[in-house]
Amino acid sequence: MTEQPPVHIAHLIWHFSTGGLENGVVNLINHLPAGQFRHSIITLSGHDPKFATRITTGNVRFYCLDKAPGHDWGTFSRLNQLLKQLKPDVLHSRNLATLELQTVGWWRKVPLRLHGEHGWDSTDIGGSSKKNQLIRRLFQRFVNHFICLSAESEQYLRNKIGISAARLSRICNGVDVERFAAAAPVQLWPHSQSIAPVLFVSVGRLATVKNHALLLRAFALLLQQAPQFSGTARLVLVGDGPCRAVLEQQSQALGISDKVHFSGERQDITSVMQAADVFVLPSLAEGISNTLLEAMAAGTPVIATAVGGNPDLLPPALCHTNLVPSGDAQALMQAMLRYLKQPQALKTDAELVKNHCHQHFSIDTMVNRYRRIYDITRTQR
Repeated sequence: MTEQPPVHIAHLIWHFSTGGLENGVVNLINHLPAGQFRHSIITLSGHDPKFATRITTGNVRFYCLDKAPGHDWGTFSRLNQLLKQLKPDVLHSRNLATLELQTVGWWRKVPLRLHGEHGWDSTDIGGSSKKNQLIRRLFQRFVNHFICLSAESEQYLRNKIGISAARLSRICNGVDVERFAAAAPVQLWPHSQSIAPVLFVSVGRLATVKNHALLLRAFALLLQQAPQFSGTARLVLVGDGPCRAVLEQQSQALGISDKVHFSGERQDITSVMQAADVFVLPSLAEGISNTLLEAMAAGTPVIATAVGGNPDLLPPALCHTNLVPSGDAQALMQAMLRYLKQPQALKTDAELVKNHCHQHFSIDTMVNRYRRIYDITRTQR
């Protein structure tokens, strides 16, 4: 029997740099069999070479469409020429910014055209924009199959956009549970203390949608309402982004800057998760949060806002105490305070989240589900 050539997947994304969506692409590429798949990452606005080093396989090529700001119709022509050259088996676009370019995949007769919904646009939390809904309805006909990361996005595509259940698959992100469980902790708090601090840690881009401002308010409330923990409770924000200066000013205005550390972007996230006592995700919107899964894989208790796919990820036993309404600083503060008042919960909840993650969100489960969809193209040859 003649051996079939690798399935060629063209991943179409806005920009390839630090982010949950992009990290998911990295994990997928690194764990699909290199001899059976090859990849072209096509970006609208370039990639970060440093971030790209996270890809450990040699079967990936990068291309950029150099989209100009605003409506750059030349992007369609450039993608047309590129797909004519590459002849991929799969065109896998992600999020709204790339959806309309599936018309080019249809024109070039790409055998399998997939579109992934990974979370809300920062300017359209909840997908309520009539314009964006219209765009999805118009261009969904050029897509063979949609992949949703959360129950929320699946319901949205079915009920708001009118996509049939037969054209939808829900695939949660997966995490390399063994790598995060085995990592050694790193020193996160930069100042020496006579008493070991309890570290509340958040990892993510410092952008409006991540809502670190809420976390700072909640932490300030905690120190005000439970001053007995001012000597031990500390907050570490890992990441960088456009909101950093504003957040640093906010911490100073709240009078908590000596108890908050902005560490900047780090590459040792496995060790960061091991060093955290509690991981906090205060986002306004999420798809399926990679960082939330990574924290659970490391055995770190998690607190999150009840948005996007977050309710899909937490163990049911923690949804009442650790899943809080978005924008509610008091509720977030109470969830954090529980771990200071009941330190034994740090250990019991660590085992709970770790076991839950290992059972339901391994990277092998995610990769196998994507692989079954990609392999459809083998029967079409």
